[in-house]
Amino acid sequence: MLETTLDRSTVSDPRDRASAHRLAATTLRHMGSMTELLQPMLRREPPEPVRCALLLGVAQLLHLETPPHAAVGTIVDLLRRRGLAPFAGLANAVLRRVSREGKGLLEGLDEARLDVPAWLWSAWGSRARAISRGLHREAPLDLTIRPGATAPEGGELLPTGTVRYPAGTRMTALEGFEEGAFWAQDVAAAMPVRLLGDVNGKCVIDLCAAPGGKTAQLATAGAKVTAVEREETRVTRLQENFARLKLEAETVVADALEWKPSEPADAVLLDAPCSATGTLRRHPDVLWVKRPRDVVALAEGQDALIDAAREMLRPGGTLLYAVCSLQDEEGPDRVRAAVERGGWTHEPFTEDELSMMSAARTPEGFFRTHPGLWVEQGGMDGFFAARLIRT
Repeated sequence: MLETTLDRSTVSDPRDRASAHRLAATTLRHMGSMTELLQPMLRREPPEPVRCALLLGVAQLLHLETPPHAAVGTIVDLLRRRGLAPFAGLANAVLRRVSREGKGLLEGLDEARLDVPAWLWSAWGSRARAISRGLHREAPLDLTIRPGATAPEGGELLPTGTVRYPAGTRMTALEGFEEGAFWAQDVAAAMPVRLLGDVNGKCVIDLCAAPGGKTAQLATAGAKVTAVEREETRVTRLQENFARLKLEAETVVADALEWKPSEPADAVLLDAPCSATGTLRRHPDVLWVKRPRDVVALAEGQDALIDAAREMLRPGGTLLYAVCSLQDEEGPDRVRAAVERGGWTHEPFTEDELSMMSAARTPEGFFRTHPGLWVEQGGMDGFFAARLIRT
């Protein structure tokens, strides 16, 4: 299945692997509209591997500007090598027609609507079309620059301080990587720590902390940070990142639902496990593998983590709750549920606090982004954040 291609690539050469990833991601971004385009060209539904191969061919022809002879030849050869030679003629005929007529056929389709599953389109409401259009663009590389370090050349300084580089930029090849001058962090993902305000000298717990981008922000801001992560392998990854960045933080391998700090903290940052629908530009497979039931199950876990975070805070302490999700059930609904359960008050973000990204402030004072924001500058991931105060 195409949905698993991004995680199961066995291509060893980095350049070939990058090309394969780009092809798979492009196909997933446009899968709905390309499926619709192919439908009248097929007398009957082909086997799943053949359908996937046809979609890969259409993606090359219409979205990656691959020369027709190369795109058609690659797919025909792929089918033959996979023991599907009887379908090679079908692929050849269909893809040659797409190379001749495809652009015109696409013009009659509502690509934004077709490229999003119906349940997500409905859930996103009035934001759906803007979100979908943002998903069609490959995500740029955003860097958070360590204080005092120099940003590599070729980047664009965004209003929030994030430095943005064109899609396809390899972070490890940039000057300053080995010296720990920066780390990758989408412009939206970099905002929650900033919304905690001045954390210098404060005790802050970062729950579900790996890979450590927000932990690094807290450490460079002067916080006494404890990073908690359930999986040891993820803690190891965080520690490796911190070694490169030459930063220090206490790390704890523990389940956040059971762990307790030795002393109550001033603040907790909870970037909770979620459906990750906010990361669709980078992980378009999420479009097709997530289901409504997944969101329901994740919301239950988010409630439990919010309740656990309360027990880690001193009275009057701050919980910054965040998810890289576009779903109401994982964002505003969880904050309202927490307040209704008791023990919390919601403290809205002010206009001044979000002056550098005013479009992300909702009427309730939540922070909320989606891929259709700042589209002229390259968009951003979908993120939600809210501030809760322990009563």
